[in-house]
Amino acid sequence: MTGDPDMADGPRIGLLGGSFNPAHEGHREISLAAIKAFNLDAVWWLVSPGNPLKDKADYAPYDERLAQARRVANHHRIVISDYERRRQITYTIDTIRSLTDELQHVRFIWLMGADSLASFHEWRDWRGIAERAPIAVFSRPGDELACETSPAAKQLKPFRLELADADAIFDATPPAWIFYPHTANEMSSTQIRRRKDA
Repeated sequence: MTGDPDMADGPRIGLLGGSFNPAHEGHREISLAAIKAFNLDAVWWLVSPGNPLKDKADYAPYDERLAQARRVANHHRIVISDYERRRQITYTIDTIRSLTDELQHVRFIWLMGADSLASFHEWRDWRGIAERAPIAVFSRPGDELACETSPAAKQLKPFRLELADADAIFDATPPAWIFYPHTANEMSSTQIRRRKDA
């Protein structure tokens, strides 16, 4: 289904942003792991109109990406949203600001794969993102060490929580982040696109 974050009832919401070009089982695995680990009421897939760090020519049409996300998610607690398109938002920091300002009763956590953490320091105002919402980083094959070696991880090291403290992440004052090592789906959007082009 396509959901509107403004209509959500749950106070604990995971945000998984990205181009979903296309959505795949790795996205779903992260979402279901987050729901269980952090006792989330829902995970919102924020399907971005475009990623400034990626080539626009590689993108499938937006409605096609949105429809694929619906098919892959296939879970009542995963909500597919075109929030960024409707609000004409490009950067994650603006999405986080908008949502936390508008929905102050909702407790958000930003979800990302370790592959995204590896380049997190290149995102616009990445420190501002970390200061607005707690972050959960999920293991991805090939990027397991990003939680130790990436520039952002090194700078945020003092604010890292242990997995055993997962339930406390919503009580921590950001910046606060946690690494979840038990996801291992090798699928990536890039791999899927390459197979289609082969």
